[in-house]
Amino acid sequence: MIDEPLRILVVDDTIVYRKIVTDVLSKIPNVRVVGSAANGKIALEKIAQLRVDLITLDLEMPELDGLGVLKKIHESAQNVGVLMLSAFTDDGAQATVQALKLGAFDFVLKPTGSDTRANAENLRHQLTSRIAAFIQTRRVRKILHQPSPSDAPRLIPPLVPAAGVARRMARLARQISEKPAVVVIGVSTGGPRALADVIPQLPANLGVPVLIVQHMPEKFTRSLAQSLDVKAHLRVTEGQDGEPVIPNHVFIAPGGKQMKVVRHAEQPSQVLIRITDDPPENSCKPSADYLFRSAVRTYGPKTLGVIMTGMGSDGAAGCDLIKRNNGQVLAQDEATCVVFGMPKKPIADGLADVISPLGQIAQNISRLVRGEKIEP
Repeated sequence: MIDEPLRILVVDDTIVYRKIVTDVLSKIPNVRVVGSAANGKIALEKIAQLRVDLITLDLEMPELDGLGVLKKIHESAQNVGVLMLSAFTDDGAQATVQALKLGAFDFVLKPTGSDTRANAENLRHQLTSRIAAFIQTRRVRKILHQPSPSDAPRLIPPLVPAAGVARRMARLARQISEKPAVVVIGVSTGGPRALADVIPQLPANLGVPVLIVQHMPEKFTRSLAQSLDVKAHLRVTEGQDGEPVIPNHVFIAPGGKQMKVVRHAEQPSQVLIRITDDPPENSCKPSADYLFRSAVRTYGPKTLGVIMTGMGSDGAAGCDLIKRNNGQVLAQDEATCVVFGMPKKPIADGLADVISPLGQIAQNISRLVRGEKIEP
């Protein structure tokens, strides 16, 4: 069956930008712009009238701003996706992180260059990839009969084992002898909301450091760290070059940089963070594979890799490396991912020791760190 075109409402208080976004969207296959709105109040009226599937939403608007629109959508449990249009500023970063935690599907950065044609191409590239992910996610949810993450709470499926791959079953048969000394997490689309669920549930005495790659640009990762630090029992900061990796501390890779861990040259028992300008991997900077690879070099079999919601396959090679060095992998299940991209290959390849719904990830991280065996 051929999907009907995705019905999109463009919401922005600037008429010029409404036209730019509309023109870009009109060139994307299987998309239909059904209207526009100059503020949040008008947008809420048009969502129901025009049977909107997705809105592109500006943050700063008169009458009702973008965050206000998201709150109203959440309160009314409307089945509409939201794609934020964000400014590359400190204020824009803070508001975008809050929007993602409120249930926005993802965000795109408003281009700021002087070349109009290049700006339009940049915007087209960003919108095309995110709309494709949104369409695929909506298709999967229909198959699974799952509500949107912004809907009312649902029953969480029980913990399930990984796919029945021969090498996976062989690993289940052996007892894991070493407890993790580090937790490394890779996450992308849907990540801020997922991390807002997981990180505050981790206990203050977890006993190991946690390092996170969340695919976000500069400024946005700093805002994410600050917002998580407010609610977490652990300290949460953006990673700094040369700082010691200490237990009970969460380090988030800075946007636009790569983050790795290395042993101190003169004090091998001490592990340090290194922030580099190395090239992107999997078109990602920061990259989960880059971080995971360094964790295996530094901690070996004492590495616990966690792969969560997100587009693409960043982290899959890292998970494979962790398993080949006798570490452990925990993957988020398909039903609770905003986008089932990053965990998909590790699960399909039988790399995941545990496949967990979002609501149980923190509990299972704690159990694995304590050396407990999680039964299927």
